[in-house]
Amino acid sequence: MNIQNRVACLALSLMLFSGAALAQVRIGVSMSQFDDTWLTYLRESMDQKARSMPEGVQLQFEDARSDVVKQLSQVESFISQKVDAIVVNPVDTAATRKITEAAVKAGIPLVYVNRRPDDLNLPKGVVTVASDDLEAGKMQMQYLAEKMGGKGSIVILLGDLANNSTTNRTKGVKEVLARYPGIKVDQEQTGVWLRDKGMTLVNDWLTQGREFNAVVANNDEMAIGAAMALNQAGVAKGSVLIAGVDGTPDGLRAVQRGELAVSVFQDAKGQADGSVETAVKMANKQPVDAAVWIPYRLITPETVAQFK
Repeated sequence: MNIQNRVACLALSLMLFSGAALAQVRIGVSMSQFDDTWLTYLRESMDQKARSMPEGVQLQFEDARSDVVKQLSQVESFISQKVDAIVVNPVDTAATRKITEAAVKAGIPLVYVNRRPDDLNLPKGVVTVASDDLEAGKMQMQYLAEKMGGKGSIVILLGDLANNSTTNRTKGVKEVLARYPGIKVDQEQTGVWLRDKGMTLVNDWLTQGREFNAVVANNDEMAIGAAMALNQAGVAKGSVLIAGVDGTPDGLRAVQRGELAVSVFQDAKGQADGSVETAVKMANKQPVDAAVWIPYRLITPETVAQFK
């Protein structure tokens, strides 16, 4: 082979290699909603992870807008586009069966992120990347119970009732309360994860003349809303203990300022990295665990600096 032919072959090989390098893993991602604070961090972290991966990963994000039917439609659209994998942050953890069935039938790997479906017996080709919400509830309530000296009354701000994150965090809270008969639950209502809803509920309870020693919120946004309501009512900072979950930047600042007594860090980056890495492995036919658990960590005034 002469030099010209060798050069031509080398050029062709480089072009083929370049083309292979440009071939990306395409992943369709359906988020339950874009306008949730913590889920925004999750989505942004997923995008950052995909951009950093050497093999090239393209994410297509869709907003289900808290609509189960819309989310199923998005998954069906991903399937028709023949994506390499699908990641779903479910709107309703009790309504994932049709999503699971559609992905499995199409032979496309499916990863549920952040919220584990109620159906614990997921078929092969379907994986969950999440944190154990039961532990989050236990951690925040155990800290409060000790601070309260095992007596007093609390109110609970619940997240979206369609999510088992709400159910399991609250279950964790009540498992701890079972060991502290001196602590009573005065009120328990849903603030659907929102700051303004948490603020409205606590303001209503204060207006009704209810007295409570602590507010246990299923997330930081509702906890911050509770702190705002208490502040507006002239309640001295720290006299009512407030607990959240997530460790968002706003939540961390609230702990530093003494507005929240405690929060529990939910690792958005850990869940994001885990979901994207798992989806890519599954697309490449590599082995993965059926469930990837990202641990929660307690955030107190003494430890909050570690999470900045």
